[in-house]
Amino acid sequence: MRRIGVVDTTFARFDMGAAARDELASCSGHGTDFEVVSRTVPGFKDLAVAAKVLIEREGCEIVLALGMPGGAPIDKQCAHEASQGIMLAQLLTSTPILEVFVHEDEADDPEVLAAVFEDRCRKHARNAYWLLFEPDQLAQRAGTGVRQGFGDAGPLTS
Repeated sequence: MRRIGVVDTTFARFDMGAAARDELASCSGHGTDFEVVSRTVPGFKDLAVAAKVLIEREGCEIVLALGMPGGAPIDKQCAHEASQGIMLAQLLTSTPILEVFVHEDEADDPEVLAAVFEDRCRKHARNAYWLLFEPDQLAQRAGTGVRQGFGDAGPLTS
């Protein structure tokens, strides 16, 4: 059976893993057979190793790495370093790891921020499913300005 990994953190102020798992569960009725393997780590700097373990030890073919950097400058620096770790884990395993970060300062309103979390987690979970089972879904959307978290930007016209 094919496996999709989901790694989330205790640091995030929203249950990102639950949103991603729920979206993946809605994909399971489309004739594909897969299971979701989940892990939770303390913070986003721990995501890369956890994702690599899911790939190498748990047989996941794709992983969602879900985290929330804070709004302070040091948080931005740490998020950049965490991103580098995630990219390295992808290269070392030749396996996609979709980095799904929602920065705490993306919205001042807690309701808007929660909506960003929900939307971004669900859309990236769907992207992971499409990458694994229906890559043509992504090809059809190439160049269309699709966004996760906020409204789509739309394509540029010439």
